Amino acid sequence: MFNKNIALEQLQQWNKNTIGDHLGIEYLEIGEDYLVARMPVDHRTHQPFGILHGGASVVLAETLGSLSSFLLLPDTTKQQAVGLDINANHIRAVKSGWVYGKSTPLHVGRTTHVWEIRITNEENKLVCISRLTMAIINL
Repeated sequence: MFNKNIALEQLQQWNKNTIGDHLGIEYLEIGEDYLVARMPVDHRTHQPFGILHGGASVVLAETLGSLSSFLLLPDTTKQQAVGLDINANHIRAVKSGWVYGKSTPLHVGRTTHVWEIRITNEENKLVCISRLTMAIINL
């Protein structure tokens, strides 16, 4: 389903000097129609009470969904994917370690893509569930 032959190293290069880089997001796997990354739970991603900040989870979710839509576009010189709406339900607190996000498509249309992003802890327990809608715009 993804249209580009992109290596994980290329995704990591695109991440340089972005919020994803600042938060320590690392890409782990590119599937046919999904993307997996992890993010540390540490001083960069904590809220004041020492647990994973919900905003950091949303950054991980939007990063995964946005890149996933980009990987679906046939010609990025003519189209771009931009975030339209995101929501997140925070299910479980995490104090340390890593969280893992996986984006999977719910809808891939001509003008919108909708992604589900599941974020889990190291025990594979659900931490956050997010839905991201991407608008596909013509350049």
